[in-house]
Amino acid sequence: MALESSPEHPLALGHVVQLVKGWVERCGAVWVEGQVIQIKRRAGSSTVFMVLRDSTVQSSAQVSCSTAVLDAAGPVTEGTTITAWVKPTVWSKNGSLSFDCREIRIAGEGRLLAELEQRKRLLQAEGLFDPVRKKRLPFLPRSIGLVTGAGSAAERDVLTNIALRWPAAHVEVRHALVQGPKAAAEVMARLAELDADPQVEVIIIARGGGALEDLLPFSDEGLVRAVAACRTPVITAIGHEPDVPIVDLAADLRASTPTDAAKRVVPDAREESERVQQALSRIRGAIVGRVSTEQQQLDALRSRPVLRDPAGSFDIHYDRLETLRMRLDHAIDRTLSQHVTSLEHDVSRVRAMSPKATLERGYAILADGEGNSVTSITDVDLDDDVMAYLADGKLTLGVRAVDDPTGVHSATIDDFAFDEEQP
Repeated sequence: MALESSPEHPLALGHVVQLVKGWVERCGAVWVEGQVIQIKRRAGSSTVFMVLRDSTVQSSAQVSCSTAVLDAAGPVTEGTTITAWVKPTVWSKNGSLSFDCREIRIAGEGRLLAELEQRKRLLQAEGLFDPVRKKRLPFLPRSIGLVTGAGSAAERDVLTNIALRWPAAHVEVRHALVQGPKAAAEVMARLAELDADPQVEVIIIARGGGALEDLLPFSDEGLVRAVAACRTPVITAIGHEPDVPIVDLAADLRASTPTDAAKRVVPDAREESERVQQALSRIRGAIVGRVSTEQQQLDALRSRPVLRDPAGSFDIHYDRLETLRMRLDHAIDRTLSQHVTSLEHDVSRVRAMSPKATLERGYAILADGEGNSVTSITDVDLDDDVMAYLADGKLTLGVRAVDDPTGVHSATIDDFAFDEEQP
């Protein structure tokens, strides 16, 4: 219904805004599709404001929703295409048209990305992507397993680069579908075959680039768990550098391309040969340097006087020994001379005190018949025989008289015998 107004009788703006608001809000809720180009979150507020843009025409609209509605949809970021159940409304304060969003669903590729992100978070929570689970690659594997599409460029790239880097490398190839609903199951089956082979020490899963939908089999939960459970180290080379399917996170090593996987799995024979030559050169240099150092030290030792003339140091000791010997001889002679002089003095004193010397001066020693010395007149009786020891012999005398101290008694010697025996 048209409103009646004129310059003389204008309508109040607020009244008109309320009328428009009523007309707009009589429209029911509708599902729309658009791309999120802006998201505004206010601290402490439960309302989120977004701007949706139509991807076919230059048209955009303001959309508001609660944080619960936005979070329930999954990871919605700027650039995500969504389908939203919205109901139009008009803000009374400024008369702007806005849409109140009741439900959000991620559309198209965004929906797949949201599902993959949710699956990734669940597997990550189980610890399948934990770095401690990663196994080290062998330096030079005896046999290399390869799971790839038959006749694919990925197979050609891997085999060609392995042959160029290490011609003697052995590769066990298993073909499988790498696209479509059966691809994940076939890749798991081929992976199990190679993992069961004891000769295979590393496995490569390779596929060329493609759209997100083409790479979906390599984000299959079953394949991811199979890769994580392999006893053999697994290298994934899926798509191009920006492509990161979930299986890359569970693999022991992610290669950016199939060519990069070939470079990671075997060393370059030419580079290794150069390293060996460099190592040999360093070893030779180290040996020559060590020998040179030891020779210099040996020359320095040989140049020392003690090694030029090993017996030279003995001359000093010989001179010292001769000096000590002379000092010892002199000390011995001096000591002997002192002892001889002392002995001569002792002998002279002994001779001077000996009975023989006394006898030589004219004295005699008397002894009774039993050989006991006679030192007193009381030691003999009259008519006893006594021995008189002289310097040149002895006499046997008989006691004839005894002179008492109070008087003189005469004595006669009856038997006289001379004995030439020395006392």
